Amino acid sequence: MRFQYRYFGHSGAQHTANSTALQFAPDTLRAPVHFVADINRHLPFREGMSALHDVVVGDLRFKPRDKSAYLEWLAGQENELLAQFMARSDQLKAQMAPISNELAELRKSKRAVLQPFMNAQQRYFDHIYKVNREAWFVLDPVITVHPDRVFFECFSQDESSYGMFSCSHDIFDRVSDHAFGTTNVDYSESLYDEFQKIRDYKTTRLAIDPGGFQVQSDNDPAFHEPKIDVPDSWVRGFLQVSSAMLLPAQRLQLHPMDVHNICLVLRRRKERVGPRSLRFILRPGQPVRILFEPWGHELVCPRSTHSATSDIDIRVWGRRRLLQLERLVPVAQGFTVHLLGTGMPSFWVAQLPDMEFTLGLSGWTANDWSRNGHFELLQPRHTVDQDSQLRVFAALGERWRATTAELAAATGLSTLTVDAALGGYVQAGRVVYDLAHGVWRLRELSREPLPMDKLRYASPEEEAAAELVQARRIANVKTLARPDGGLTLSGKCKGASGQREYLMSLQLDADQRVASGDCQCSHFIRHRMTKGPCEHMLALRLSANPAATSTDQERTTAHIG
Repeated sequence: MRFQYRYFGHSGAQHTANSTALQFAPDTLRAPVHFVADINRHLPFREGMSALHDVVVGDLRFKPRDKSAYLEWLAGQENELLAQFMARSDQLKAQMAPISNELAELRKSKRAVLQPFMNAQQRYFDHIYKVNREAWFVLDPVITVHPDRVFFECFSQDESSYGMFSCSHDIFDRVSDHAFGTTNVDYSESLYDEFQKIRDYKTTRLAIDPGGFQVQSDNDPAFHEPKIDVPDSWVRGFLQVSSAMLLPAQRLQLHPMDVHNICLVLRRRKERVGPRSLRFILRPGQPVRILFEPWGHELVCPRSTHSATSDIDIRVWGRRRLLQLERLVPVAQGFTVHLLGTGMPSFWVAQLPDMEFTLGLSGWTANDWSRNGHFELLQPRHTVDQDSQLRVFAALGERWRATTAELAAATGLSTLTVDAALGGYVQAGRVVYDLAHGVWRLRELSREPLPMDKLRYASPEEEAAAELVQARRIANVKTLARPDGGLTLSGKCKGASGQREYLMSLQLDADQRVASGDCQCSHFIRHRMTKGPCEHMLALRLSANPAATSTDQERTTAHIG
């Protein structure tokens, strides 16, 4: 997918002895969005924006050691080593010497010829790294202005970390000009350097500049229009985050010093063998304990709390990404951690004065948000007619933010219908879930509607499940209502010619979300639920009626094609 922007000028900062002015250039191709105000909480704002930058530049993918120089030397010495090994007389050595000298001169000449090109290439990369951030990151940060908050969103380079920095309007004084909505802003490395100059004793003014929307001439030379080809993975990553936020999670309240101690252990030690995980040990009535593997180092957090009612152990990987929270420790009032389960994503919400920073981490660094975490497949799969969808979206548009209960009351629809409708808008990039406040927010990810025909199936498993249902290969579908309001689905996937049959089952909670499941296929045996349900489970869910509330202990559901 290609995203096109049109900025009037560049974002930048101006400093005087008593003031700092931060000016963002918004995308003028989108609906006008602007916000101008003074910041009254300077240091927490600076640290939050800096942590957001750390998420953007984060890339913990494995980078093999560069052995090109050694291989080049070895290739250059190979003939000589072989000749020396095979030499039988001084005559052969004498013949080899002038040839080696000649080869060395040729290689020296080659390096001299290519050196200007290599130097120019390095200078070019250094230049675009500083002044043209788009050449390094696929999309500029997304800024949304709402009646109650201004929030920034971004993704890491390896697409395994998501960051949202949300600021209440209470941290701003003298709000002089504003228009609500979502836009992209021109962002560069130099602007991050300017953020580091924010001080408490200097007046700091934040401006999402409305000037570009007031320029009448499209030929003004101040306009620049970058065009960026964005991979589908980036878009799917944004869509996956909100879906994962809605899943049931174990919540912890960590003291800032406990987060500091986690970072301290990671800074002091270097793992050389696996497993490289954090094991959260939760016992009712006992403090949170964190075990660092493989060292066996245990961190007890007596000032932190949890809500576990039974013995729970949860392991998370990719822990070095938590160092992105390090700058927030001195200004944070506390951290709320949402653990979805072993090998599943986790969300770390830092509470700052009238601000929140949400860091979303995929199950592990190599398991990025976009390709391996199909969390929307775990959400309620409830069919919603178009009229109901439009009513829900209109109600949210009037409020900009709302809970499911508020939207259900406003539209007269059930909460299940509202959640399913909003889930669809999340997958369309038009709505985002605010985990820190537990509300849905209007946020148009792109200027034009996303190509949903291209993004119709978020995973091969979902597409395969639709084909299984269409081919009517799901049989013996049964639904069992449980006392807790959930459902147990079971059935059989009939094999095609030469293929085996699979027995599968699904456990849905009272909100029709997938709690657990079981299947005999290789996908489930290898990954369990860490990469979402397999195609057979999804087909079972499509073939059953997820909204069934019959009090019968067991019944066979009608086939839904």
